[in-house]
Amino acid sequence: MPESATFSAGEMRAEKRSVAQNSVIAAVAITLLKVIVGLTTGSLGILSEALHSGLDLVAAAITLFSVRVSDKPADADHQYGHGKVENFSAFIETGLLLLTCVWIIWEAIKRLFFHSVEIEPSIAAFAVMGFSIVVDVWRSKALRRVAEKYDSQALSADALHFRTDVWSSSVVILGLALVLAGRQFHIAWMRVADPLAALFVAGIVVSVSWRLARQTVDALLDAAPSGVRSEIINAVSQVDGVLEVDRVRIRRAGNHYFADLSIGLNRGVTFQKSEQVTHEVADMVANILPDADVIVHPVARAVSTENIFDRIRAVATSNNVNVHDISIQDFHGRLHVEQHLELDEKLRLKEAHDKVTDLEAEMKRRVPEIASILTHIESEPATIETAQQVEANYELERKMKAASREFPDILDTHEVIFKRVGDKLYVSCHCTMPDELLLSKVHELMTELEIRFKQLDPELFRVLIHPEPSTDNLR
Repeated sequence: MPESATFSAGEMRAEKRSVAQNSVIAAVAITLLKVIVGLTTGSLGILSEALHSGLDLVAAAITLFSVRVSDKPADADHQYGHGKVENFSAFIETGLLLLTCVWIIWEAIKRLFFHSVEIEPSIAAFAVMGFSIVVDVWRSKALRRVAEKYDSQALSADALHFRTDVWSSSVVILGLALVLAGRQFHIAWMRVADPLAALFVAGIVVSVSWRLARQTVDALLDAAPSGVRSEIINAVSQVDGVLEVDRVRIRRAGNHYFADLSIGLNRGVTFQKSEQVTHEVADMVANILPDADVIVHPVARAVSTENIFDRIRAVATSNNVNVHDISIQDFHGRLHVEQHLELDEKLRLKEAHDKVTDLEAEMKRRVPEIASILTHIESEPATIETAQQVEANYELERKMKAASREFPDILDTHEVIFKRVGDKLYVSCHCTMPDELLLSKVHELMTELEIRFKQLDPELFRVLIHPEPSTDNLR
């Protein structure tokens, strides 16, 4: 995997440009030397190598241009960045390599069957090819190191060019040596060793071109890296809350990946939970494709375990409202729903009623089992009220605690606080109950106790009871 995430953008650009510039300088020197020696010796092997190196020079120049452009940040016209320039650069280099092959093969066939050329191997020829191998090894290693460090396809293609030059130059040296040996020992077939060596060079170039072509075409056509899509699907499926992975699309631009996922989530989860899950999914993808740009699209899905209460809440949530205190009664197979709904306190009654009417109609349409709905409309607070704590009313507190003892499941009542908000009296308290008491029973007890407290003092406007398990008071 690429390691570029551990380096600054400035450091990456400087190192990539430096190694690309050195490649251009090396290609110029090698090409000139091969052309001079090839013309003086008449060796097709050296001339084919000169042409090969000349095209390498063009490729190195294209690579230098591409790394300069590809590292530019995204802009309004290129919203995925300029990384595709590297892939296009590698594609052009592939075409140049194939042109090299066509010329080499054509010239070799001519010399083998139609037009014999006398080769004059010289010390200079061997020296130049040996020097070329040394330079090619040095440049190949330098390019490959930076290419792997920053996951650059353009630099990787350039490194591949120089590596093939090493093999092809070695073959040319072998061809010249065989021609020289043929003269020395009067072996006739060795006189054609040079064009045969050139054909071998062409074979190497074709092989390299084919591999490079597949890589560049895949990148230009946004082919996903082999096996990565399945790996992402398997990893994302393990994220808690993800019901299914609908779509995974991956594209590459230069050394940067872009991943686009669509995941199914329970339609009952909150927006905050949905955001949390999408962040976990994005992190999971980043573990597989470091430094990738990940977009996760959550899609609401109904789950098989939904009951009718969940379906009612799902309809409300899709309308950007919340319902609570839902009660459903079964009248001979016909379901009657009662619910509480909070709406903006600044709405007028007609506006609020119209919203509720539309919501009830949609609930009946999407949950056909419902025969009728009655909605209690509440105002949703939007202002912070000024409260003032008042002195404890010990007589009322004593009566409240006595009333609590009328309920066997209420073990204790404490922390009774009185407040006044405007001209209204508020009271809050904590009630201890058995740990194993069902929440439905707890809610029923609090409702009954609230009614009982208001009976003790009609001035009480709001009563808030906080239930606590009995073990909580033992700590």
